[in-house]
Formats: sequence, C-alpha cells, structure tokens
Amino acid sequence: MKLLLVEDEATLRRTLVDTLRQGGYVVEVAPNFAQAYEKIKLYQYDCVLVDLTLPDGDGLDLVRALKSDGSQAGVLVITARDGLDDRVRGLDLGADDYLPKPFHLSELNARLRAILRRRQFQGQHQIVFRDLLVWPDQAEVLVHGEPLALTRKEYDMLLYFLANPGRVLTKEAIAEHLWGDHVDAADSFDFIYTHLKNLRRKLQEKGGTNYIRTLYGVGYKLSTE
Repeated sequence: MKLLLVEDEATLRRTLVDTLRQGGYVVEVAPNFAQAYEKIKLYQYDCVLVDLTLPDGDGLDLVRALKSDGSQAGVLVITARDGLDDRVRGLDLGADDYLPKPFHLSELNARLRAILRRRQFQGQHQIVFRDLLVWPDQAEVLVHGEPLALTRKEYDMLLYFLANPGRVLTKEAIAEHLWGDHVDAADSFDFIYTHLKNLRRKLQEKGGTNYIRTLYGVGYKLSTE
C-alpha cells in the first residue's frame, strides 16, 4: 500500500515513516504544502496522512484539492488542531478520519487499516476471490485453504490486483504503487515481470488458477471470469 505523509515536524515525521515502513507500507514524504500539492497532482496514493498546520499552507486545502481531482485516496487528518470546527470542516471536505495529536502509533495503524479496508474492500476484514482467501490486516493468503508464502512485494502486488479486479494495470502503475517515487530512477520495469512470474508460479503450485492475465504492450489485469 502506498501512502503520502504530509508532516512538517521532523522528529514526528521520522518516527511515523519508520513505523509505517516497518508495517510494510510504501511511504512518500512531503514536509510542506508545496511539495505535498505537487505530489498529489503527479502520483496516486492509497491514503494521504495530512497535518493541517503546515508552514506554507493549510492541510485542508490539500484535502480539497484531492477531492476536486476525484482522487480515490483515503484521507487521514493528523493534527494538533483539535477544534470541533476544524474537525467538521475536514470531514465535510471528504476526509475519512481525524486523529488529534498526540496519538498512539497503534491507534494510527488501526485507523489507517480501517480506511484502507473501507476504500478498497468495502470494509471487509477478509477478501474472497475465486480460490483465494486473504486477510489484509495479517498479510495472510490461503489458496484452496493452504497457506501461501509470498515476499512482501509479491503480496503487495497481489493485493493491488485484488483492489482493482478487471482493471488494466500498466507496468508503470504497478511499479509506482509498489516502490513509490524511487522508481523514477529505474532504467526499465523488467523487475515487475520477475515479481509477477514468481507470484504466478507460487499460486499455480498451490493449485490456484492463472487469473492474472497479460495484455501484451498494455499491461496486466486480474480476470474476474
């Protein structure tokens, strides 16, 4: 899952980045309004964690920009501004949740998981797709009832397909989702094919159907047929 953290307080930002990355998230960072605005215009995210009080702007304007662009990203407001008016305005603009500082990291993780479930899997704690059963909170996958051992990138790739059934995903979109803006330095996207080949092989070894289809010259999609 790919997140954007918009936070100007350096110490808190480092703590949150470390915690979220340890949880398996791809995390990009914007320490101010200008950088955050540029990123939400250029890239797609599963969730944006945004502080309201930024040195060069109001985080609520970022929420407004996301919604006006039709972004499907979840929005979690994290701020020391705990006034009722700010909370109501943020939720009215389309934020999914509001977490006042200070907060426990465990609560942040729980709220983030809830937002991602609502946004991508209609709030379900488990995902059922043909012969697959997935528990996103535990990063566990079963094929025909048998556990499937995946690397973190293989699992994230599978979850990305499951969140977009029937939709064509380009190599560029998959790479950006799994590696964030670090992928801009890549010479090619051949590594996507390697991860996908390994994922397909592991699924088939457990008796799973080959439901990740290749559309040559276009990309890949999870077939629902």
